[in-house]
Amino acid sequence: MKGTRSVGILATGSYTPERVLTNFDLEKMVETSDEWIVSRTGIRERRICGPEQASSDLALEAAKKALAKANISPEQLDMIIVATVTPDTMFPSTACILQEKLGAKKAAALDVSAACTGFLYGIATGSQFIANGLYRYILVVGVETLSKITNYKDRNTCVLFGDGAGAAVLGPVKDGLGFQAFELGADGSGGALLSQPAGGSRIPASAESIENNLHYISMAGGEVFKFAVRVMNSATEAVLEKSGASKEDIDLLVPHQANKRIIDSAIQRFGLSEDKVAINLDRYGNMSSASIPVALDEAIQEGRLKEGDNVILVGFGGGLTWGATLLKWSTQEAEGGEK
Repeated sequence: MKGTRSVGILATGSYTPERVLTNFDLEKMVETSDEWIVSRTGIRERRICGPEQASSDLALEAAKKALAKANISPEQLDMIIVATVTPDTMFPSTACILQEKLGAKKAAALDVSAACTGFLYGIATGSQFIANGLYRYILVVGVETLSKITNYKDRNTCVLFGDGAGAAVLGPVKDGLGFQAFELGADGSGGALLSQPAGGSRIPASAESIENNLHYISMAGGEVFKFAVRVMNSATEAVLEKSGASKEDIDLLVPHQANKRIIDSAIQRFGLSEDKVAINLDRYGNMSSASIPVALDEAIQEGRLKEGDNVILVGFGGGLTWGATLLKWSTQEAEGGEK
């Protein structure tokens, strides 16, 4: 990656709410079944936040864990980037709310809205500030409280989504390690395929918009599925080519956790064994921007990564958006600079 410094992920953290919503629970809410959900998605349960919890609350817990593992205090953070489509408020940004909760007084703060690809857009953005020497430590959090905008009378969408947060502390690493390549993309012509129609300036909140369920997630499932299979593979191929690596060099693939059949397509395409793929959607469902960082954090906790491993993070989401990165894994911070 161009820049004066190599950049990597120094530490990760994750948080998921305590409440578990199983497929059997959903059977009592809508016309569906555990067998139908598992066979079509691979999801068995998901986590749901409490009525008093907002996205910044989940983000705070994940962020504190990541900072503690990195041995970095909130006051040392130069920037906070929060990727979310379920912000606490339209403004101020959830990143600013998180900054205050952490006490990260010198950190710049902004939100990124790229749906399920948000965490990848966030780390691609943050890494540039560190590579060019402007900043040293950046916190990137992917967080969603999708249960707040899920219509639990719509069986096509309510079985898919869950709540959670994953955080990563970015910083300089030894030359040649860390992020090797990024691939980001968007196709705005497909925006209507996955959206929350109301709540912005196009359709402001009104009695009519609420009555017509326009504040809930709207998705054309079949079209999104075809898009996802295509770009999961093409984005992965792009970062392999950019970094000069081959599919045989992949040590761990961390895909967006949307549908087991989409992940299986990538496994087959790249000839991977399942022990080289991080999969947790059976327990969490689709957590949008939180899914990749939570899966990565769990893989680290399970001891599945070692220094120098080639890790690919790849995702896709509303926008339509997609993204991928390949990094040579290292959590060893480069020398130089004050902590």
